[in-house]
Amino acid sequence: MADNQQPILQKDEAQHPLAKLNRLHFWLLVALNIVFLLVGQAAAVILGRFYYEKGGNSKWMATVVQTAAFPLLFIPYLFISSTQTHSEASNRPSIITVSVVYFVIGVLVAGDNMLYSIGLLYLSASTYSLICATQLVFSAVLSYFLNHQKFTALIMNSVVVLSLSASLLAVNEDSDKPSGVTKSKYVIGFLVTLAASAMYALLLSLMQLSFQKVLKKETFSVVLEMQIYTAIVATAVSTVGLFASGEWKTLHGEMGSFTAGKLAYVMTLVWTAIAWQICSVGVVGLVFVVSSLFSNVISTLSLAFTPIASVMILHDKMNGVKAIAMLMAIWGFCTYIYQNYVDDLKASKAPSAVDDTPNESRSC
Repeated sequence: MADNQQPILQKDEAQHPLAKLNRLHFWLLVALNIVFLLVGQAAAVILGRFYYEKGGNSKWMATVVQTAAFPLLFIPYLFISSTQTHSEASNRPSIITVSVVYFVIGVLVAGDNMLYSIGLLYLSASTYSLICATQLVFSAVLSYFLNHQKFTALIMNSVVVLSLSASLLAVNEDSDKPSGVTKSKYVIGFLVTLAASAMYALLLSLMQLSFQKVLKKETFSVVLEMQIYTAIVATAVSTVGLFASGEWKTLHGEMGSFTAGKLAYVMTLVWTAIAWQICSVGVVGLVFVVSSLFSNVISTLSLAFTPIASVMILHDKMNGVKAIAMLMAIWGFCTYIYQNYVDDLKASKAPSAVDDTPNESRSC
């Protein structure tokens, strides 16, 4: 194993299902999670901005739908958990320990979702997506301290380039503010989205830490368990916020004044909820299979087509500064992916790779 590589999880190869996969199957699993993440995130962001543009104004409702579709995850969970062996099930940590982990992460998810809802209210979908690319900067730093990931020159290049990309958007005087959004609200949206990106990176690192220290003896079903139970907590917290804020009283009028129609209002919320859950499966799946930093980097790949899709669908403005910021962000993503390729190539030539166990050749 190369100096800058270490196992993401201390897996028991005799028990963990990934240990049975060859390199091709491992990368197919990674690719599947990447598709879930990219498609889900792009659709959710565009639908979220569509909700605001057509007359939606409830930040708490926009927060609730980010986790409300969690019951859909019980379908794959029941199928996957049915394949779990007795010895795997007996290795579960205490219920109290797991409950505390899920509760803390769930509350943080609710807070993070609220920050994202505010940011998307004041920013265009394309600008919002590009600012979210700073998640990689925060994730690289947090993964270094919490998950003992190591920096390389290419990873540092990604961090610097993505930071500069976000800085360009911050000073962009020709920003495409949504209708009715003042300069001060644009700044608030920028700062709130930046804070949400930092919290999101923290969540990914905490998830990986939980897999390493608390849930490391579980099968892949632990990924869905993490998503389901934290989503339950987040949905409960968001629902309490919806009623405590009084925004629930405005929902009926909001539906009636939705310019695309009542049916479009309902379908926008429903498909936004579904899209976020598809995205979450990909995010948590990549954290489990690879690492939090890799998951965060892949989430930035959406900026390769989310801004373009928002220009085509929502008619966002794509000026020169934003185009340069997008290209810089893509460059930051590509350098990180190349680092992963180099790590994988070195690991495949190392003596430890002769057993063709893919999990021992990953580093981020």
